[in-house]
Amino acid sequence: MKIAVPVRGNVIDDHFGHCEAYAIYTISDDKRVENVETLPSPQGCGCKSNIASVFEEMGVKIMLAGNMGNGALNVLNSHGVDVFRGCSGEADMVVASYLAGEIRDSGDACAHHDCH
Repeated sequence: MKIAVPVRGNVIDDHFGHCEAYAIYTISDDKRVENVETLPSPQGCGCKSNIASVFEEMGVKIMLAGNMGNGALNVLNSHGVDVFRGCSGEADMVVASYLAGEIRDSGDACAHHDCH
């Protein structure tokens, strides 16, 4: 399984579409992090890029995000990526919390395109 996390440095970026990069975690069958790679964010707004199809090609199934609009959420879902919004803090710790079953989607979405 692969998990994508929109980051700025090593912290989850509050808005998926404007992140610096994506940390892509490869998870073993026994729920351990095997590898972490960095995928630079596309130029411009990520929510209007091809990043969802890139994730699909890479085998990303989960995104742990700060926030995003419903349009981005729908595009990611249509590419087989389940999104958990409302995450914050150091990316490694959030992934560990997800693997421990402690992360749920907040259900909150940005109400406008430039939400931060």
